[in-house]
Amino acid sequence: MSDVTDFTDIPPTTLADLLGRGQVMDIGIRPLWAPTPRLAGPAFTVRCPPGDNLMLHAAIHRAEPGSVIVVEAGDVDYAVAGGNVCAVAQRRGIAGFVLDGVIRDLAEIREMGFPVFARGVIPIPGVKVAVEPLGGPVLCGGVTVHAGDIVVADEEGIVVTPGARQEQVLLDARAKLAKEAAQTLDQWEEAHRARIGKALAEGGFKD
Repeated sequence: MSDVTDFTDIPPTTLADLLGRGQVMDIGIRPLWAPTPRLAGPAFTVRCPPGDNLMLHAAIHRAEPGSVIVVEAGDVDYAVAGGNVCAVAQRRGIAGFVLDGVIRDLAEIREMGFPVFARGVIPIPGVKVAVEPLGGPVLCGGVTVHAGDIVVADEEGIVVTPGARQEQVLLDARAKLAKEAAQTLDQWEEAHRARIGKALAEGGFKD
């Protein structure tokens, strides 16, 4: 069994090439401070209805160290987390947050160096009323995420590897990276020019 920390060495671009568009979150979910280190770990999934953040606040006391808390929030009008929530999560060893929603207290979060990927920032918090199950499938950035899926996020984007495929995807990613590392730029340019030339010729392009 692979160690999920092995995925910290795999760029989202490599995973996206292997997994395809359906496992890549949309561009609206971005790192909220820079330079944000690459985030990688198993998903701990949370669903919060519009205007409510109770279950994320519950999750920081239940997620395992090393996990990435992935949240399907109901809107972008109310923050689902702030500085203290992130500080407690960080203290408990949670790797970071990926939120289809917004947060507040960004300056505090940036100062503590806690990785947060979200849709933005708003100063008003949600309420804490709605009880929802933890660990169910969530929709985040257009990708269905299940508990235990491997989430890898950095400035290039966010890719979700299904938990059942993590061993093979990791092997394929390492092989792809090794092949790319062994190829010189001259070799890449030669192969690229030939491939582009073939596509142009097939399309009827003439210089």
